[in-house]
Amino acid sequence: MVMEFFRGGADKELEQIEQTIQQMLIDCRHTFDAAINALLGGTDPDLVKKDIKKTDRRVNKAERDVRRELVVHTSVRGAQADIPMVLVSMSIVKDAERIGDYAKNIFDLARAGANLSTVEDLPELITHRDRVSRLIDETARIFGERDTDAAHEILQDEDEHLDEYDDIVIAQIDSEAPASQAVPIALLNRYFKRITAHSMNILTSLVMPIDRLDYYDEDNADRW
Repeated sequence: MVMEFFRGGADKELEQIEQTIQQMLIDCRHTFDAAINALLGGTDPDLVKKDIKKTDRRVNKAERDVRRELVVHTSVRGAQADIPMVLVSMSIVKDAERIGDYAKNIFDLARAGANLSTVEDLPELITHRDRVSRLIDETARIFGERDTDAAHEILQDEDEHLDEYDDIVIAQIDSEAPASQAVPIALLNRYFKRITAHSMNILTSLVMPIDRLDYYDEDNADRW
């Protein structure tokens, strides 16, 4: 599909772009794990703040580097530039950066004083935490290996989880739990959904044509 140009005689600069995006995902998972442990595991946010900020800066710099390399590629190659590659890379590098942003949003909840380490729903939240962390890791691996079979499988499985996160958010409206619990739980599941959707968007670059990128940013009812 749209990322097949990375195989065969791909240019070195294009291969470097691919590696940079993969490393961004690895860094995003690191941020996610540190942030979610501050919210669910009782880790003191001050202990991980410096690490999260440093990793976030690295992700943001990587996004700028990729965009710069794409501009250089287009300028140098002119009419021979790989325009589909440029369009795809611009899209998925933003998805990768957004995963990091949502991981940082989770950390912001912990910094604001939210603590879900003792809530009744903790086992379910831990299940979702592990699922999302594993998804980011698998997205990095699958993207790096161009594993289209695995991409198809994950896209099918994770699509159902998008609705699950929505259901949990809506359930908090009628929750009898205090706002100090219901609001962070709703926001956290919203962030779970967005991280999942952006990861899936990256995987679509392996299995869908270019016009279908960002497919999973749409709700099921709005997809064509």
